[in-house]
Amino acid sequence: MAALPHSILFLCGMNAVRSPIAEQLARRMLPATSFVASAGVRAGERDPFVDAVLAEESLSLGERQPRALEELEDDYFDLIVTLAPEAHHTALELTRSLAVEVEYWPMPDPTDTGGTREHILAAYRDVRERLKARISRRFLLPEAKNATD
Repeated sequence: MAALPHSILFLCGMNAVRSPIAEQLARRMLPATSFVASAGVRAGERDPFVDAVLAEESLSLGERQPRALEELEDDYFDLIVTLAPEAHHTALELTRSLAVEVEYWPMPDPTDTGGTREHILAAYRDVRERLKARISRRFLLPEAKNATD
């Protein structure tokens, strides 16, 4: 089993949907010794559907607003998990000057979903559940191992 990274950054396009969901899930699922953050290639607008699907998990962004990569106070991470192609290219550029591991976890963009509120929420829930499963599998958490036993 690989050692758990001490610091993880979830990176997407605008830090409005996928990366903040991943950050909140990882903060709950990983030990407190793991520093978890998220950012976007550029800062977007806060998305109310993200608040809704996080609330279903008893999670909240609080007053946190989307932020761009250059707004982060700390720029050293053991692992950058990219969730969109644009973010992946940006992270790979960072590896030219930083020794950091980069993993690409492609996630659908639920903001492309149309239809009723319930249909849109279903797309956001799908992303949340995919991220939850991927975090469990990647970091070999006990509940993930037990689920496959």
